[in-house]
Amino acid sequence: MMRVKGIVQTLLLNRLWENGGMFDWWDEIDKSQECQRFIFRLLAVSYAFVSFGALVQLCRIQQRVPEYGWTTQKVFHLMNFVVNGLRAVLFGFYKTVFLVKSKALEMVLLDLPNLLFFSTYMLLVLFWAEIYYQARSLPINKLRPAYYSINGFMYFAQACIWISVRLSHSPIAIEFARLFISASEEVMDIFRVLSDLKGAGLVYLHLHFAVISLCAAFGFILYGGRLFFMLRRFPIESRGRQKKLFEVGFVTGICCACFLLRCFMVMASVFDKNADVDVLYHPLLNLIYYMLVEILPSALVLFILRKLPPKRVSDQYYPIR
Repeated sequence: MMRVKGIVQTLLLNRLWENGGMFDWWDEIDKSQECQRFIFRLLAVSYAFVSFGALVQLCRIQQRVPEYGWTTQKVFHLMNFVVNGLRAVLFGFYKTVFLVKSKALEMVLLDLPNLLFFSTYMLLVLFWAEIYYQARSLPINKLRPAYYSINGFMYFAQACIWISVRLSHSPIAIEFARLFISASEEVMDIFRVLSDLKGAGLVYLHLHFAVISLCAAFGFILYGGRLFFMLRRFPIESRGRQKKLFEVGFVTGICCACFLLRCFMVMASVFDKNADVDVLYHPLLNLIYYMLVEILPSALVLFILRKLPPKRVSDQYYPIR
């Protein structure tokens, strides 16, 4: 009897698989206007909640140490407020954003929060790098110029992509690829094939975000890992050692995982249009993607780093110059 039951279940599953029934619910959600409205509004509310949390924390820090001006910690929470607030507005008016006539303008609206998100969390990497270098008695005067230079080049490259997409979908973007990527002729042939599939501007855009996401993950591994192992070498009885180990370890793991996942998804969308998240007809994929790479990581990081700075002057807390 059990054997017959198992055979029937296997036949039913095979039949569902052959007819696509196993994934019909996914397509139904993607095509449903009500589900689209609910999912995008849920994303808007989630981003607004994280943005409000960052603003509250910023106000608490300002009340605690108003005399120190714009410190790294304050700027980090301010940028979190801006990034998540901008996402909340974009998803709140999702139809206007996704159905805008100008492709270049749509890309600007959707890509700008990605760039700001990168800059926000690279600021955290910069803060950790400064702490590590100071603890090792190493010069830190080149760290901030490096941060500004990397971000400046990133925004410049992104602006070039937006302009190339506005002017032309293929030839100009190929020339930008030649300028920004020292590639062999075989690599450029691959680039041309990808250009025929999606447009060179869009391909280079995805590659650009994949590279900066990979660099962000590497930054967290490098300086988060260095700071973590440096803290582990402190005496066990050191005050606050265990808590700082927890903070650095968990934040490094969370941020590294979210940027690596972003890199993987962006590269997947280059070769498979069904993996593209910034489109109106993939609401469920948008929900999963943005929850995993931005909303949950931001909320967790803000919660872990919720401790207020001490009222007295600290060597690890100083204004941005």
